[in-house]
Amino acid sequence: MWVWILWVVVGLLVVALGAFTTLLMAMRTKNRRALLMIRRLGRWGTNHGMARSAGEPGSSTALIRHVGRRSGAPYVTPIGVLPMDGEFLVYLPYGPEVDWLRNVRAAGSAELRVDGITHTVSPRMVEPAEALAYLSARERRSTQLFGITDFLALRRVPVTSGGPL
Repeated sequence: MWVWILWVVVGLLVVALGAFTTLLMAMRTKNRRALLMIRRLGRWGTNHGMARSAGEPGSSTALIRHVGRRSGAPYVTPIGVLPMDGEFLVYLPYGPEVDWLRNVRAAGSAELRVDGITHTVSPRMVEPAEALAYLSARERRSTQLFGITDFLALRRVPVTSGGPL
């Protein structure tokens, strides 16, 4: 009986290690097919769960509201943000070709909800040298391990009313 349990545990560890290695290689090589599959799994699995608390006070995840560049449909996507001199820094593990970023860049702006506060933001790509200065040592190691080289800054846009006084 114990031998059987040990084989199951070892088998699960081998499967988990294989999955992690596959994920790591897909991220580091930027293989388009593998990244597409990982993004679809994330959209189907983790994004829905994260979206429940994202953007609320105490959450480590923000929500970005954007409009589809072709459909015009509204979307909400959970993303991780870090403070960066009055802006928000986002690292892009799947690269700059993700749908939400393409939508935000096409529109020129989006709404970002962080810690219960909604900001209107505009995107700008950031060089790794500039972004790495705002990451902790642990975050820098993670970006290096997964080969993350794409970063985005979301700049707060002042809200002005367009109507007469």
